[in-house]
Amino acid sequence: MDVLKKKIAVLAGDGIGPEVCREAIKVLEAVAERFGHQFTFDQQLMGACAIDATGDPLPQQTLDACFAADAVLLGAIGDPKYDNDPSAKVRPEQGLLRLRKSLGLYANIRPVTAYDALLAHSPLKPERISGTDMLIFRELTGGIYFGDKGRTDDGQGAYDHCTYSREEIERIAHRAFQAAETRRRKLTLVDKANVLETSRLWREVVQQIAPQYPEVRVDYLFVDNAAMQVILNPKQFDVILTENMFGDIISDEASVIAGSLGLLPSASVGDQVALFEPIHGSYPQAKGRGIANPIATILSGAMLLEHFGLQEEADAVKAAVQAALDSNILTPELNALTPCSTEQVGNFIAYQVAGGIDCQMYKENIAVGMSTII
Repeated sequence: MDVLKKKIAVLAGDGIGPEVCREAIKVLEAVAERFGHQFTFDQQLMGACAIDATGDPLPQQTLDACFAADAVLLGAIGDPKYDNDPSAKVRPEQGLLRLRKSLGLYANIRPVTAYDALLAHSPLKPERISGTDMLIFRELTGGIYFGDKGRTDDGQGAYDHCTYSREEIERIAHRAFQAAETRRRKLTLVDKANVLETSRLWREVVQQIAPQYPEVRVDYLFVDNAAMQVILNPKQFDVILTENMFGDIISDEASVIAGSLGLLPSASVGDQVALFEPIHGSYPQAKGRGIANPIATILSGAMLLEHFGLQEEADAVKAAVQAALDSNILTPELNALTPCSTEQVGNFIAYQVAGGIDCQMYKENIAVGMSTII
C-alpha cells in the first residue's frame, strides 16, 4: 500500500494557540504511526506574534507556506494589547480575514455536539440539549465583515456595508445541502429576510436550489428566532446555513450546548487549501499555565483527516476523545476536582489513537504526578 504523504502548515498563533496545537500535532503523529501515513508540519507565524516579529499579522512567507500545504492547522490569534486599543491600525484579526480571503475559504463548518458525559457542564438543562447534533455552515468571505467600512467626514458617524452576490450564496448552499443529504436531511436557513435585502437574496437563492435536493427538508428562521431556538430546542437542528455575521454569533452561542468552547472544532473550506481551527480565542490569561483544553484543536485535526478522505483515522481520533471524556481526563474547566494538564489530555488521546492504554492506570499515574511522554 502506498504511503499517504501530506504537508500541513501550522499557524499556532498567540496565547494558548501553541499549546493546543502541540497536542493536536501529537495526535496526528499517532495517527500517522498507526495507519502508516507520513505527515510533515511546517510551523509559521500569524497573528500578534507575527506583528511583533515582522510588523504584519500574515507575512508573505506564511501565506506562501499555506498555499504550498495540503491543509492548514490554526491555533488561535489575538492579544489584549490590540483588543484594548481600538485605534490600532494593524491588528491580529486582519491576518485571519486576509488568510480566509486569500485561500478562498468561503465556508466555515462547525459541528456542535452534546456529549452525555458533559451535560452537567452546560448552563442549559440536560433534557433540552441531550442528543443535540448540528452542523453550522457559515459563509466566511462576504457580508458585513468584508464590505466597505469607514467613518463620515466629520468623524461623527460610521458605516459597514453588507453585500452578497448570488454566486457567493450558491457555492456554500450547495455544500450545506450536500452535508444534509448525508445526515438527517434537514436544512435550516437563518436570515433576516423581513428587514435586509441581502437576506431576501439568500432566501431566494436557497429556494431556487432546494429542488435539486428533493430529499432535504428546508425551513427558514429569522436570526432572532433562531438564536432563541438554539437555546430552547437545539435538537430540532440538523444543518444550519447562514451568512457571515449571523453565523459568527449563532455558532458561538451554540457553544454553550457542549459546555465549553474548548470542545468545538471547525473547518474553513473553499476550492483550494482548507483550514482547521478550534472556535475558541487565544485565552491569554491561560498562556503557559497548562490549563488550556486541547480537545477542540484535536477534533479540528479529526476534521482535517476527514478532508483528506481518512474517515477511519478521524473516527479513531473521535473515539479517543470520547474515551477522555468518559474517563474524566480533562482540563480544569471540565474537571475541577482532579484536573489534568493540557499535555496530559493530549498524551492520553494520542496513546488511545496509537493503540490504547488502560484508563485506570493512566489516571493513577496522573494522581502520583508521573509524566507521560509521547
